[in-house]
Amino acid sequence: MDATPPSGGLTSGSDGTPPSGGVPGVDAALARAWVAAVAASVTAHAAELTDLDAAIGDGDHGVNLRRGFDAVVAALAAFDADTAGAVLTKTGTTLVSKVGGASGPLYGSLFRALGKTLSDDSSVTAFGAGLRAGLDAIVRLGKAEPGDKTMVDALTPAIAAFEAATPSGLAAAATAAATAAADGAAATTPLQARKGRASYLGERSAGHQDPGATSTALIFAALADVT
Repeated sequence: MDATPPSGGLTSGSDGTPPSGGVPGVDAALARAWVAAVAASVTAHAAELTDLDAAIGDGDHGVNLRRGFDAVVAALAAFDADTAGAVLTKTGTTLVSKVGGASGPLYGSLFRALGKTLSDDSSVTAFGAGLRAGLDAIVRLGKAEPGDKTMVDALTPAIAAFEAATPSGLAAAATAAATAAADGAAATTPLQARKGRASYLGERSAGHQDPGATSTALIFAALADVT
C-alpha cells in the first residue's frame, strides 16, 4: 500500500492543525477516491463474487454490486460535494436505490451512516464512529450476528481493528481494518449459514466463503489502497 495520501485527501485547520480526533481526517477528495477504488475493485471481482453467491445464494451479488457502484460513480460525477460526509451519503442513497436484493439496503445503510457522522466531524475518530453506526444499522436490518456467515463476520472485526489503530492515523487504521476484514471473510468458509438464502442450505452452506463478507473485505482493501 502506498502510504502517501491522495492530494487533498487529508484535512486540517487553517493553521495546519488536525481536526478533532488528534490526527488528520477525511475530506471529499479522499472519499471520492475511496468510492472510485471500491467501484474498480467490485468490477474486477464481480465474477468471483457472483460465483461465491451462486454456490450458496441467488448468484447475483457481483452483478448487483457492480451495477450499484457504476451508478454511484455516475452520480458522484454529477454531484458537487465539498465534504466527505456529502460524498458518502450520496453513495449510500444511490446504492439503496440502484442495487437489488439485500445488498442495496445493507451497503447503503453503511455508507449513509458513515456520511451522516462525517457531516459534522471529519476526523479519523469520527470515521470509526461512522463505521460503527453503519454496522449497527446493518445489524438492525439483517438481524445478523458474528458467526451467522454474513457480511457482519468481516465488518465487525474490521471496525474493531480500525478503532484500535485510530491513534496511529487513517492509513494505519485502514490497513488494520483491511487485514481484519479479509481474515473475517476467510473465516466464514467453514461456517453454516444462519441468515439469508444461504441458511436454506443448512449444512451444505459450509465450505463456501460468504460473498457479502468477501465484498466487505474488498471495500476495506480499497480504503487501505487510497490512504
